[in-house]
Amino acid sequence: MMAKGSIAVEDLRTKTDDQLSAELTELKREQYNLRFQAATNQLEAPARIRQVRRTIAQIKTLQNERAAAAAKA
Repeated sequence: MMAKGSIAVEDLRTKTDDQLSAELTELKREQYNLRFQAATNQLEAPARIRQVRRTIAQIKTLQNERAAAAAKA
């Protein structure tokens, strides 16, 4: 069961490397904004921080898997 607003790993696997990089950039920007909101006590959805962190980790893992596969080939 995936939480609302998060991205399934299967959806990430279908994206191109450029799309993953763009998604990663966007998530890092969102993570920065969420950290800023948390620091100023304006955070409305604390669980979103965890979702963003996990999605960033999933994207990085997928990028590393692809890089390893490309190096092997």
